[in-house]
Amino acid sequence: MREEQPGFITRLKSALCLAPGTPLVFLGNFEVETRWGRDVIGLPVFSRAAAGAMVNRMDEFALLLAGPDDLVVLKEPPDPGYLAQLSELGLRLPRVLVPEQTDPARTVTEDALHAPALVEELSRLAGSGAALLPHGVSEAEEALAVASGLPLAAPPAAVCEAVNSKVYSRRLTERLDLRRPRGWACDSLADWSTALGHARELLREGRTIGVKDAFGVSGKGIVQVEDERRLNALDRMVTTRARRAGTERIGLVVEEWVAKSADLNYQFTLGRDGSLHFDFVKEAVTERGVHKGHRIPARLNAEQHSELVSTARLLGRQLSDDGYFGVVGVDAMVDPDGGLYPVVEINARNNMSTYQLPLQEEFVAAGRSALARHYTLHLGGELDFATVRHALGERLFSRGSGSGLLVNNFATVNAARATREEGGTTEGRLYGLVVGEDFDAVSRIDAEVERELASYATHSEGARP
Repeated sequence: MREEQPGFITRLKSALCLAPGTPLVFLGNFEVETRWGRDVIGLPVFSRAAAGAMVNRMDEFALLLAGPDDLVVLKEPPDPGYLAQLSELGLRLPRVLVPEQTDPARTVTEDALHAPALVEELSRLAGSGAALLPHGVSEAEEALAVASGLPLAAPPAAVCEAVNSKVYSRRLTERLDLRRPRGWACDSLADWSTALGHARELLREGRTIGVKDAFGVSGKGIVQVEDERRLNALDRMVTTRARRAGTERIGLVVEEWVAKSADLNYQFTLGRDGSLHFDFVKEAVTERGVHKGHRIPARLNAEQHSELVSTARLLGRQLSDDGYFGVVGVDAMVDPDGGLYPVVEINARNNMSTYQLPLQEEFVAAGRSALARHYTLHLGGELDFATVRHALGERLFSRGSGSGLLVNNFATVNAARATREEGGTTEGRLYGLVVGEDFDAVSRIDAEVERELASYATHSEGARP
């Protein structure tokens, strides 16, 4: 068992100018972008209740980001078998707080705001010097900070919204003269009209265009356009929505769709004083064009890695000047010749990769490999961790083997159960890191886990069909 918190947690508290033992109250309010973008006209969003319930249970990722001195607010208590597995691995877990009433359609922050007893408990923590650290800060998290008296260990919502817009990312790459696809940032209908004129010229040259929502997340909020008819339809939709809302304010980026050989994600931690620590870079893994997860470590040469570190320092200076501090994730691309597009977009908040970092530091030794991914399950009832553990057997990670699937979110497996119709099925997701001596070993374990979990399609109450 380790004696200290993971290195990342210690660095994070230092960056936030907090003493190492200062308790943080973590909130996993995923897809905070939906709040940031509420007053901005972008692309239409089509959502399902089950999908919202799934995203809201991603709050459990925060359980393994927090250290033993910290607390985490979760929508529901974690599965007892899952907690037992984490304890067996020697992980020192935070104290868990749960609102007295929850709604699958609400974020964990919204549940907390509707829970007087929880708010009272948070108020007592405020007196001990604790601070609130959300996944990202919107006005909802600010409201919880005010209600509880907990200070935010993060910038205000207005700053977070501004720097998380893809319009901001695009204009920052232009200001810093970083390599980027041809494109145009649009925060007004006038900008949009100008961008469409350029886009039509590219389409006539046989190019493809991508239109991105300023606050799109997780691969949503982007439309690929290959002809003017499609672009004109998109134009009618955007302008009609803006006129109905009585606003000229929009949030869209129009860019040429460029060739790439790999997607990258890198992270740095930016201190209140402008200091910067480059945390990692990971490589996206796709299968038949579908995002599967992240490869750890990324296959980059020294020159490519150095360029990303240099870019992070440029971004950090600008973000600091604009009032931001904390975790920053950046998406990048590698072109077919090995050149970089070092900034596709900036996510100035926690990222999926952020929640994996303490586990990497603890369990992925130097020279070993890992794959961060999720497995999809189609369930006719609730599935407990003990059943999954029995099924996976030696494929589940253990300290003894140093290999296998290391689960870092089990709540998403059963998240959509409340939306299941009688006799129907729901989609669940099991998130984790597959760890092995090299990537060939990781791929073998991954395939074995996927085959085993596939047998849980349309089962009921943990029993196989």
